[in-house]
Amino acid sequence: MADQGTRAGADEVVARLRAAGCVFAEDEARILRSSACDKAELTAMVDKRALGFPLEQVVGWAGFCGLRIEVDPEVFVPRRRTEFLVEQAVFLAGQAVFLAGQTVFPVGQAVALTSAGPIAVDLCCGSGAVGVALAARAKLGALYAADLDPVAVRCARRNLEPIGARVSQGDLYDALPPDLAGRVGIMTANVPYVPTGQFALLPAEARQHEARAALDGGLDGLEVARRVAAGAVDWLAPGGHVLIEISESQAPAAVAAFTRPGLSPRLVSSGELAATVVIATKTGKGVS
Repeated sequence: MADQGTRAGADEVVARLRAAGCVFAEDEARILRSSACDKAELTAMVDKRALGFPLEQVVGWAGFCGLRIEVDPEVFVPRRRTEFLVEQAVFLAGQAVFLAGQTVFPVGQAVALTSAGPIAVDLCCGSGAVGVALAARAKLGALYAADLDPVAVRCARRNLEPIGARVSQGDLYDALPPDLAGRVGIMTANVPYVPTGQFALLPAEARQHEARAALDGGLDGLEVARRVAAGAVDWLAPGGHVLIEISESQAPAAVAAFTRPGLSPRLVSSGELAATVVIATKTGKGVS
């Protein structure tokens, strides 16, 4: 017979989460119970979630591409739709025969440095989720990540340094080693792309508990994307690719931004994940 006290406690957690407006209360209750060390910690976690803190920040991790990514308070929580960006980046690496033999790197082991793999860069890295997922699926020569937010950089270092990546704090390309210029094969940038005027429409847990700089993309949402586009041509190797996530309505302006500096952009999308990604390529042969 099931322990009635345990069942009653589980029902109480679900009831509190439902009362707080959590749509997936049963699923969240299960995650909270599995993450808490004892009843006191569970109660504290439920209290924070009921106050509107993102579940991922409450338990300290987010599921992303089948991996567990550490997420600190105030750090952008990786979204499931961004898994589509990772999927596209892995495919491009595979097209360039960097995935010969279907080599996969388990999280927690060092990324193997090999001349057969591209140099990868993840700008606006946040927790480092995109970089971790890319390294887990693609054979990379090296991986660099950068973010302007020192809180995010501290979190990203815990996720990325154990797999051999280098994480730096700074404004986009200013954070990268100068000798990477013209050598990057795969560049991802999960830029902020919410227009300033729509920031107030975001869910409260995002507005109140994630860094605004990770969400607010300026007047039309593309201010950071344009800066990524303008500088990418100097950092990509011939044949290299830069990938960013945007909204469907921003697609024409984003494509124009990546065309202007001489890159060749195209759009890919996923209806299932409601994701739109711009892939811009520096024309030429070979990727370092």
